Amino acid sequence: MEGESEWKAWSRETVPKVMRIVSTCTTLPHRDLFSLLLVSPCLHQSLLSCSSLWQGIDLREMNNAGARLVAALSMSRYRLVKDINLEFAQDIEDKHLELLKTKCLDSLKNLESLNLNGCQKISDKGIEIITSACPKLKVFSIYWNVRVTDIGIQHLVKNCKHIVDLNLSGCKNISDKSLQLVADNYQELESLNLTRCVKLTDHGLQKILLQCSSLRSLNLYALSSFTDKAYKKISLLTHLKFLDLCGAQNLSDEGLACLAKCKNLVSLNLTWCVRITDVGVVAIAQGCTSLEFLSLFGIVGVTDKCLEALSRFCSNTLITLDVNGCVGIKVDMNIALSLLKRGNIFFLDNLSVYI
Repeated sequence: MEGESEWKAWSRETVPKVMRIVSTCTTLPHRDLFSLLLVSPCLHQSLLSCSSLWQGIDLREMNNAGARLVAALSMSRYRLVKDINLEFAQDIEDKHLELLKTKCLDSLKNLESLNLNGCQKISDKGIEIITSACPKLKVFSIYWNVRVTDIGIQHLVKNCKHIVDLNLSGCKNISDKSLQLVADNYQELESLNLTRCVKLTDHGLQKILLQCSSLRSLNLYALSSFTDKAYKKISLLTHLKFLDLCGAQNLSDEGLACLAKCKNLVSLNLTWCVRITDVGVVAIAQGCTSLEFLSLFGIVGVTDKCLEALSRFCSNTLITLDVNGCVGIKVDMNIALSLLKRGNIFFLDNLSVYI
């Protein structure tokens, strides 16, 4: 009797505390969540009644992920799932997506975010299957998939009309046709990652820049085929905050100066943009006065002159500046001290100075 009383007291006092902790966790690992289910019947019931805990399924890097996902979505607790993360999950194939659509269609109708990064067995057919079951999808990521082509993107834009965040990084077999499809169908797009999509040209990128004016994040990492013809039109993206141009070998000072019209830029990566000189960086300093991160890594054409401009126009906001490999910068520490506020980072060759 005494033991039963203690158990009831524990349930009355401890369960609410656990629920408060759990409810404040934005992403509670599934292993932990399932372990909590086994603690007590009272906690089990409380957890199941909290629908927000079951709106996400995270199977990152797990083995047998396809079967696990089908099993999870077959449970009533996941009937309102909004986020599925299968990043680098093992054994995910088109057949699993087909099975999901056949067995768990109702559980997918509210899905808003799907991460298929590194799931290299998924093909255009798989994209067609899963997107046809997820009409409310807003975030779609399929990084490092060389099987997906323009056909897969055609299925995506046909079936999912509300995409605002699209990651196609490493999808080396998509072409300008995909960018045309994205531009025509996703004018409200806010984030786009085209890292290492090597078949793209100025023509395709310009379609995006002309039609997707809501972009806040644009990643063009390791794409050396674009020229100033396209880069200049980035200036049309007045809401842009994050821009990665690492390896933009054809970007000139003239093209960079046009980017200075993006007044809201917070992060700019110009690593290995080898044609850039002080002229372009000074223009950025004068126009992008909200910069918090700037990388000039490997640019031999810049000198202390650009640091002086950054010190004058960006010292109130700049947190991190990387000038590794910038042999023309001698680094007057007086300039460095005025440029970066206390606690911020100034990257020199093989050295990080905390100011």
